[in-house]
Amino acid sequence: MHLVPDSWKERAQRLQPDLDETAVQAQLITIFPTAASIAIGIVLVTLSFIAGLPSIAYAFLAVSVSQAISFIIGSARPQFTIHALFGFALVGIGANFYIHAVSGGFTSGLWSLAWLMIVPLAIYFVGGQRIGAFALLLAMGALIAAVLFEKRFAASPVVIPIWLILVHNFITLSSVLLMGYIWADFLISQLELARRQADALLLNVLPKSIAARLKAGEATIADRYDSVTVLFADIVDFTTMSSAADPVDVVNKLNEIFSDFDELAAQYGLEKIKTIGDAYMVAGGLPEPRDDHVEAVAAFAVDVVDIIGRHQSWTDEPIRLRVGINTGPIVAGVIGRQKFIYDLWGDAVNVASRMESNGLANQIQVTAAVRERLDGRYVFDEREPIFVKGKGQMITYLLSPIPTTPA
Repeated sequence: MHLVPDSWKERAQRLQPDLDETAVQAQLITIFPTAASIAIGIVLVTLSFIAGLPSIAYAFLAVSVSQAISFIIGSARPQFTIHALFGFALVGIGANFYIHAVSGGFTSGLWSLAWLMIVPLAIYFVGGQRIGAFALLLAMGALIAAVLFEKRFAASPVVIPIWLILVHNFITLSSVLLMGYIWADFLISQLELARRQADALLLNVLPKSIAARLKAGEATIADRYDSVTVLFADIVDFTTMSSAADPVDVVNKLNEIFSDFDELAAQYGLEKIKTIGDAYMVAGGLPEPRDDHVEAVAAFAVDVVDIIGRHQSWTDEPIRLRVGINTGPIVAGVIGRQKFIYDLWGDAVNVASRMESNGLANQIQVTAAVRERLDGRYVFDEREPIFVKGKGQMITYLLSPIPTTPA
């Protein structure tokens, strides 16, 4: 259960759209405990005056005022936050030590030193490690002094009504517990957020099932597939077009085109493998095998050729695409230790790449294996034999949709 409701976070983010979720939540859990502890201090000041204990009341007042001042300075002048927190640490811990001392110490006094459990954490949270470490050392010093001088404190306590002792100790301990829970809740939520972001980042580079295996601790991920269809698509003459272009135009155009391809790949349930410069690689039939992977990749190929016709370069020139497809057995796996990549290897992959590089603009070149799987579903124009590195002369085909007959 999160103590800062999501509705408050959403409202705060609407008021400050420049802040991300983490910053908004940090603001909220800084404001609420600060306001609550100041309010608690005012209550204790009032009760102490009612009980006829002005010295204790002024100590509580000093804590509340120093906390309010440090919060206001930190909000209005961030460059002075450390100085304000330094002052609050001195006043807050010093005043609570004074209350502990004059009220009888651990034996019969007010449990003001309970705040030592939360003040260093609060200061660390707002001001960072350096000032947090200072507050921790100060709190530890106060605690050690309280133990060393316990007999003296217990020997001459201020007479405090039992009702004030009970009310004070209840308010103090419950407040410390609640504030500790709020900050622990924030830290846990940040861990959850970091995990979600890491998972999302991992899923951007690896298939979901592969990412799950990697997170489960599988050291080497390598799988053999008997039948996978691989597609390469490359923008014709893009290197020449982009040689004298503004880099921003080049990247924006590639991002625009490949984002369309990504959406289409997701629509057909295909796995984007990678982009290589101005080339795009996608596969069907992995990591989860499927019987219709050839059909899905072919439909994707027809659509990307159609999509590319809707794009123009930054100089309004038409953009053309070569597409190559092959199907067959491959090996897939994850390589790298710092920058993971899910990649494919095998003769079927190499031939698919050659289908693209030896293809024609705005045409889909496929192997005989692809034609056999799709015979009757598309039109196949046989080309003259072409030389494919590592394979020699090959018969290939240009795939195109069957023309629709007008009604």
